[in-house]
Amino acid sequence: MKPVIKAFVFDAYGTLFDVHSVTKACDKWFPGKGKAISLSWRKKQLEYFFLRQLMGRYKPFDQITLSSLIYAVKEQGESLTPEQEQELLDAYKKLTAFHETEEVLKALHEKQTLVFSNGTPDMLNPLIDNAGFSPLFDGIVSVDEIKQYKPTPASYHLVLEKTGLKREEILFMSSNGWDITGAKSFGFHTAWINRNGLPAEELGFAPDKIYTDLNGILEWLD
Repeated sequence: MKPVIKAFVFDAYGTLFDVHSVTKACDKWFPGKGKAISLSWRKKQLEYFFLRQLMGRYKPFDQITLSSLIYAVKEQGESLTPEQEQELLDAYKKLTAFHETEEVLKALHEKQTLVFSNGTPDMLNPLIDNAGFSPLFDGIVSVDEIKQYKPTPASYHLVLEKTGLKREEILFMSSNGWDITGAKSFGFHTAWINRNGLPAEELGFAPDKIYTDLNGILEWLD
């Protein structure tokens, strides 16, 4: 029997927004190196919050984003001025939304919709505002509230507290395989937005559905 989904919960980075839309800003300051910096920047973001979670050395995601940027630029044999640093960090608040994001969110207007991210409120609120999506969400939930990064069970439990719903009443969507694994392990229904055609993670928790973009999730509407 098809589950009754009462809340659609979205990861932000890579799911609603293209993290590599910062490539242009990177290339402005470091011509010919923008793509490499963007790829390394994202890779180090993930590595650093996973490592800090394991080490019990939490830092907010905005600080991790800065540390990752500094590393990525150094990796290319460059260094950042304060002006460059600020402009590139500001670019993370103006990421480009994927082309289908707005229409899909509008189609969910009768359902509870949330953003649930490792990002800090200072990163997420302007990002959602700049895209014009604020009226389309019922809330923005950041793990910074409990200082526990996804994919820890404690982080996903925060969604239950915010929605007042049961695990089986929530559909969680992410482009990140590790995030889908964590959410499925926790007990959410999951939809993996597999934009890059990657193989599923070999961790024993398969997503309920796999889509190439967000349009597919509309089949979960009643």
